Amino acid sequence: MSTSSLRRQMKNIVHNYSEAEIKVREATSNDPWGPSSSLMSEIADLTYNVVAFSEIMSMIWKRLNDHGKNWRHVYKAMTLMEYLIKTGSERVSQQCKENMYAVQTLKDFQYVDRDGKDQ
Repeated sequence: MSTSSLRRQMKNIVHNYSEAEIKVREATSNDPWGPSSSLMSEIADLTYNVVAFSEIMSMIWKRLNDHGKNWRHVYKAMTLMEYLIKTGSERVSQQCKENMYAVQTLKDFQYVDRDGKDQ
């Protein structure tokens, strides 16, 4: 088990995250690979539960507001959001429309690492 996944598990316990929040955190982690289709499918199914939907969307909006070295949170949150719009509850697309300003602010998002590489 990597130190990042161990750290993530500790945060999940300390912050008492729900199952839905933990799944979103896993799907939008800083790990150098994308979220699995099976995990995104599980999250999409959870969007039909009113409580889980609220938790999922709250975590996605939080991830979309990350900066700098957490650029993967932003990228993966956008990937997950696109998947949920297509396969999740209709409420996902409704909430995205209502919060379009938050998505539009990301059109200029950019992260350049310390070596000058645009991520």
